[in-house]
Amino acid sequence: MFQDKITMYGAAWCPDCRRTKDFLEKNQIKFEYINVDVSPEASAIVEGINKGKRIIPTLIINDQPYSNPQNHQLSKVLGINKQGTTVLFGADWCPDCRRAKRFLQDNQINFKFVDVDTTPQAAEFVMSINKGKRIIPTILINETPYSNPSNAVLTEVLELDKAADQRIYDVVIIGGGAAGLTTAIYAQRDKFDTLILEKKNIGGNAFITKKIENYPGFKEVSGPELMDRMAEQAITLGTKIETGEDVTSIEKTDDFFKIHTYNGSFKGKSVVIATGSTYRTLGVDGEAELIGAGVHFCATCDGAFYRDKEVIVVGGGNSALEEGMFLASFCKKVSIVHRGESFSATETYIEKLSSFSNIQTYLNHSVTAFNADENGVFQSATLKNNLNESFIDLKANGVFVFVGLQPNTQNYESLLNLSQSKHILTKGLNKTNVDGIFAAGDVRFGAIAQVAAATGEGVVASYGVREYLTK
Repeated sequence: MFQDKITMYGAAWCPDCRRTKDFLEKNQIKFEYINVDVSPEASAIVEGINKGKRIIPTLIINDQPYSNPQNHQLSKVLGINKQGTTVLFGADWCPDCRRAKRFLQDNQINFKFVDVDTTPQAAEFVMSINKGKRIIPTILINETPYSNPSNAVLTEVLELDKAADQRIYDVVIIGGGAAGLTTAIYAQRDKFDTLILEKKNIGGNAFITKKIENYPGFKEVSGPELMDRMAEQAITLGTKIETGEDVTSIEKTDDFFKIHTYNGSFKGKSVVIATGSTYRTLGVDGEAELIGAGVHFCATCDGAFYRDKEVIVVGGGNSALEEGMFLASFCKKVSIVHRGESFSATETYIEKLSSFSNIQTYLNHSVTAFNADENGVFQSATLKNNLNESFIDLKANGVFVFVGLQPNTQNYESLLNLSQSKHILTKGLNKTNVDGIFAAGDVRFGAIAQVAAATGEGVVASYGVREYLTK
């Protein structure tokens, strides 16, 4: 059997690695997995591929590298569709190959094209299928070969008349974090057919939180464990979850909403937007160029690269101090830089700082630039003393920025009313200005960026959905 050679470099704590592994396994794609945390050689390979940046997952597919590919990109590269995998063996000069390729493209079927003229293994495979004959195109659909199939045969085999998902869900939830999962749990308990579309991995920002100490009922719980429990509950109740579905737009029709993604479209009688937020950047010189090459926004995700090294944390809120103390548990030294004269975090976090001998604080200091070494990797941050306007160059191996969050609403600016900060404006029961669309969690104006608060947001949104659907 003709097989792609796929090697995936990743780590257990990486949400995108988990998403990618789930996607490959779901589609029965064979691959070799290498954990960069336990293999320094693998870590070096990843950095070499990505010009010094530690980007995971990094995949090598038939000697071609792909840095953190999204599911729809992998679908195109590997020929993955809802009907299964499709591989077309052919040649550029072959008229029937061009006809088959055009037919698949016109019907939006992802397929992998393998040129038998340049791939001896593929030529041998085609001949073995066709009893010694070199018949092209030979198309492999779910590992079943079809020798020069007509368009009519392809239509039947690929069930093109049945390929579109005509199911209309009672509620489609965009985002699989705490708010989205809670909405799904309550909606399914109300017997509403529910679908969650998640761009990356279920769990949102909570999934990449190492330790949660303020969620009711748990003295301490890891973000992945809590989110996995919520997802399991939602699925047990009947929720369908699709990961790797990056929503591009929402279209309102007379009878339902059509939610468009890179992979296709879905239909729902109501929609809940729970897309959460992403970390804000500082916007200083050198930041954009060094993201992934020493500048990071998630200690749980990238902290392991800096074991026994020195790092800088920028920020003064709960997240900055919490992540700073997490880094201090295995880094040689952590320098926390905050522009104010005192931290804005709660007293609980401030009091804990004194128990770490390897944490140094720089209050009344602002970052003005991130500086790279001769290899284009972060080596220091330029700090301005806000009291006397002097400057210092603070050296470190890496820097983690925690200066707040920005809502993920860029795809809804023309559809929904947003605040000046780009949060979705809502009224009672989390209703937006579009009847049938609701918002929940960090994406909503006035929401509190805490996991416990996000679950409450989901409850409120579910009541809005119930009222709308039972009219």
